[in-house]
Parts: sequence; structure tokens; C-alpha cells
Amino acid sequence: MAGNAGKPKVGGPRSAARLAAVQALYQLAMSDDPKPKLVVEEYENHRLGAEIEGDQYVPADVNMFGDVVLGAWERREEVDGTLAGCLSADWSIDRLENIIHAIFRAAGYELIARPDVPTAVIINEYVDVAHGFYERAEASFVNGVLDKFAKAVR
Repeated sequence: MAGNAGKPKVGGPRSAARLAAVQALYQLAMSDDPKPKLVVEEYENHRLGAEIEGDQYVPADVNMFGDVVLGAWERREEVDGTLAGCLSADWSIDRLENIIHAIFRAAGYELIARPDVPTAVIINEYVDVAHGFYERAEASFVNGVLDKFAKAVR
């Protein structure tokens, strides 16, 4: 991975919520015993808007953060099923890096369950999250897959 490894760019509370949601979904996916409600609580109490290792994190939209994390986790099979159809024939979900998979789960959940948020906003926000972790090629990959995903569900 290259880039700022999850350091948030200057953005609003919704952007901060999306970045934190991707980090929380990654943490859940890596856990042997994932507990989504505990992870959300931990982030809300100790990470969102906090200063960690000298970096001041932007205050996040707590309600949105909780909705994306819990919703994406609860609906991960549905999201992954749609995602599988958006990947090229030579890519499977198992080949995705864990952070990219977390980005797709968060964005996929929003595209499915949050019709109040415009498609372009969701895609642009999660491409920005991808830029925080990866170089241009990976962010372009995220953009292309999310565009297909949006066309499949909206």
C-alpha cells in the first residue's frame, strides 16, 4: 500500500464517516470473532474526531458511520453477491485486497440502501478513500467497479 495509509484528507463529517467505516469494516473482516456493535462503539468513543499518534481526525457523522458499518456488515453477502457480478471474469472476490473489499462493502451498502445519497457522491467519496490507501491504478479500479455496481442496483 502506498499513500497516506488512512490519514483522512480534509473533508467533512460524512467523508470522515466513510473513511472510518472502511477502517472498521476492514477490522471486522480481519477478526476471528467479529463484533460489529462493539467496533462501532469503540470508534465512536475513542477514534472519531480524536487525535491518534499526533494526527487529528476530522469529526465524523456518527449516525452515518454506524449505519454504514452495521448495514454493510449485516448485508455483506448481498453486497458481495452483486460485487461478484461486477468484477471481470479473471477476478474473484477472494483476489481483492482486504481494504479494497472493505471499500466495496461500504460503498455497495450505500448504493443499495441509501437512495437519499446521489450515486456520483457515493462513488466519488469512496474513490477518494481509495486514494488515501493506494496509487491511481487501484483507485481507477475502484471507480470502474463501483460504476458497474451502481448500474446494477440503481
